Amino acid sequence: MNAPVVATTTSAAVSTERRQKVEEFAYQARHHALNMGEVQGQGYVGQALGSADMFAAVYADQLNYRAQDPEWEQRDRFLLSTGHYAIGHYAALAQAGIVPVQELDTYGSDDSRLPMSGMSTYTPGMEISGGSLGHGLPIAIGTALGLRHQGSSARVINFMSDGELDEGSTWEAVMGADHHGLGNLTVLVDINALQADGKTDTVLRTEPVADKWAASGWFVQRIDGNDAGALLAAFDAVAVEAKNAARPSVILCDTRIGRGVPLLEQREKAHFMRIEEHEWKICREQLTAGYEGEK
Repeated sequence: MNAPVVATTTSAAVSTERRQKVEEFAYQARHHALNMGEVQGQGYVGQALGSADMFAAVYADQLNYRAQDPEWEQRDRFLLSTGHYAIGHYAALAQAGIVPVQELDTYGSDDSRLPMSGMSTYTPGMEISGGSLGHGLPIAIGTALGLRHQGSSARVINFMSDGELDEGSTWEAVMGADHHGLGNLTVLVDINALQADGKTDTVLRTEPVADKWAASGWFVQRIDGNDAGALLAAFDAVAVEAKNAARPSVILCDTRIGRGVPLLEQREKAHFMRIEEHEWKICREQLTAGYEGEK
């Protein structure tokens, strides 16, 4: 029997304190992303803003790590498959205390530990070098298998994009994770409906994507990826599932590129943004006004 597809919304079981902690983390991470973007005047700023809540739920609530010891053996592993999302990951690493906030000013510069595409050889807390889409999930499976063979209780969380669902290697990995019963693996998919060559449904239609993951034996949830409460409730459901069944979990997160900054949410060419010098101040003002208005 196929796994059930669960539509998850904000749960009453998620405390206000817990939700607010994630929202504050995401707000600060968005500011970090804007600051880094201004260093270059362009980049994958829209993805960083859109996925900030996902990163925040991981680092502010879920991940077991030691900020001063990124190589701690018992840490949970967070794998960024989408290397071009590094700007969003760096923002989270800085907010989590793994990378110094002041180092964000070196983003994309020569000899920086923060290149525009994530590389594990340079950046503390970066587990893999991403970029060639479709590689992250196969590596996550190997990591989850290795941890299980070692008797480790550490979890693996793999972040990927909806564009990666175009890759055959992704679907081979989806089947492999089910075959091996990897209950210690959770995948987050950022579904922002846009990739380099255009809208995802015009490049290669992948819907009904939840049914496809479910047909491969995964525990599937589809949520609003910009809703902190929904993200936390989804992770809570994954924890319950892991106690009852040895199978991997996926949280499909519908997000909006540029989330929190209306000026950028409305950009037509949003995959790789070029932002004018005078617009950065407007972006920060809009981000702050929106956050304070929602409190």
